[in-house]
Amino acid sequence: MDIGVLGPCRVTQAGQSVVPTAIKPRKVLALLALQPDRVVSVSSLIEELWGGNPPRSVQTTLQTYILQIRNLITRSLAGEDQRDLPLGAKSVLVTEAGGYLLDTQGGVVDSVEYERLAGAGHRALESGDHSGAALLFQQALALWRGPALVDVQVGPLLEAEVTRLEESRMSILSQRIEADLQLGRHHEILGELAGLAAQHPTHERLQGQLMLALYRAGRRGGALEAYHRMRVVLGRELGLDPSAALQELQQAMLASDPGLECDPVGSLTGGGPLRVVRAG
Repeated sequence: MDIGVLGPCRVTQAGQSVVPTAIKPRKVLALLALQPDRVVSVSSLIEELWGGNPPRSVQTTLQTYILQIRNLITRSLAGEDQRDLPLGAKSVLVTEAGGYLLDTQGGVVDSVEYERLAGAGHRALESGDHSGAALLFQQALALWRGPALVDVQVGPLLEAEVTRLEESRMSILSQRIEADLQLGRHHEILGELAGLAAQHPTHERLQGQLMLALYRAGRRGGALEAYHRMRVVLGRELGLDPSAALQELQQAMLASDPGLECDPVGSLTGGGPLRVVRAG
């Protein structure tokens, strides 16, 4: 079984989709797909589907949704050699004590591969291998097909997982940009950075990276204008000033500090991730 949650929900068995069209069975499958090869408790499924207001027939209704998913799996298995799956769909969507488990049978899970590549990228970046880090981060980001589970109507548990994945995606993206800047690729990534900064005007790490890329590309005026735009947005929408790290970066640019051309990117933009503040 292959699973994709980094975009529209995609779960295939024997090459065929087993994603239900109905809203609630799709939510059940999505929650199982986010925790492949692990038991998802019945209580978690109930919370995701109904919150604090489950129907009286909650157990029967949940079992009906499980049966609907198993029926899709059964159809996908038609004509397949099922010697390794003697119980058919029940060998794939497994009933366990207190919950259910989606057995991938060694299939590809995009979120697992993403975490593996991201972790390898972190280790490469920490060891000073900026080229390797940039490549690994780019491979991780390439697994995304759109917003996580964009076609699933999420409840509280799915929403928390989707938020975690999306924040991880932004973190990996900014770290890939950091590695590219460290490699002197400021000209190559300027267009991408400008677009990202426009989409995320209060993401201070991205704004700092845009400032640095512009400065290193010989566009000090553009870098200072980017700082001014961000300061205005933060003040108008959130009543905040730019972080101390970005204020120091602006002052260094005003003084044409030579360290801006050679110091590690992380130290210039505040070391770790800068504040990420959102309106609303």
